[in-house]
Amino acid sequence: MSNLERDPAEVVAGGSVGVDDTRSIEVLLPRDVPLGGPRAMNVRRTLPQRRRSLIGGWCFIDHYGPEDVSVTGGMRVPPHPHTGLQTVSWLFAGEIEHRDSVGSHALIHPGELNLMTAGHGISHSEVSTAATTTLHGVQLWVALPSGSRDVAPFFEHHVPEAMPLGDAVVRTFVGSLAGSGTDATMFSPLLGAQLDLPAGSSVVVPLDPSFEHGVLVDAGPVDVRGETISASELAYLGPGIDTVELRARETAARVLLLGGEPLGEQIVMWWNFIGRSHEDVVQFRAEWQRDVIDGEDPHARFGAIPAYPGSALPAPELPTVRLKPRG
Repeated sequence: MSNLERDPAEVVAGGSVGVDDTRSIEVLLPRDVPLGGPRAMNVRRTLPQRRRSLIGGWCFIDHYGPEDVSVTGGMRVPPHPHTGLQTVSWLFAGEIEHRDSVGSHALIHPGELNLMTAGHGISHSEVSTAATTTLHGVQLWVALPSGSRDVAPFFEHHVPEAMPLGDAVVRTFVGSLAGSGTDATMFSPLLGAQLDLPAGSSVVVPLDPSFEHGVLVDAGPVDVRGETISASELAYLGPGIDTVELRARETAARVLLLGGEPLGEQIVMWWNFIGRSHEDVVQFRAEWQRDVIDGEDPHARFGAIPAYPGSALPAPELPTVRLKPRG
């Protein structure tokens, strides 16, 4: 998914920010972001934000729906670029059609993973299909480490198996947990899993203590280490924790568990680009505008999607100040 904000903020991110990791959690509240025009699709964004920009390599979390597409128009995201990252698409309801400039054409359904590695540069489009009445899911981005951020772009589709974990059901789409997992290509140690809990149940989830973790509540509330986390909130757990108990209240609950080794690098993220400097972002934007929007060389860095029935998305104007670390 594209970040369709008209005035996207720069994000310069480093590693973990200190919490008393083994005893407390940090609760990150979502902010509403409208994507598009008058019938904008709204998302709830919990990452990045000023308090925290990364959880392992995870650098972007947009949580949307359930929404009636007859009211909102659903997802209509024209071709747009990415660099230096992977997009991880995961649905709870609906169907989305993906096309990209390396020739991929795929549908995504609930419980399936679409993984697109942008690396050096790619463009793609995402459109909810006519079969979709309710749209509900998450769009996640992973920042590629410096040694891999210029890899050639590619696309993968995976269907993880649902496995029991106590009273819960686990579908692990990145990494492995409780016997569930995929061989999705990742460039740093990561975990991404959906856990479904019946009403009134609890589950103790084993964690890698070298990871930091985030628990995004889709349906809840859910008690995480004794603290109640409401729907659309994100609970951050620092490294050093080897288990976490999740407890559903009076209603069934669903969470996403995201984790990874702290990235240990600074990134500059602006619009749909991830680089390491102001100059990187300026170059990416200039190439997108020149080669694709102005049509000088649509098969250069970002490629083209000839089957898309419409124009590509122009980049916003850059800020008038240099993109640089804050504080």
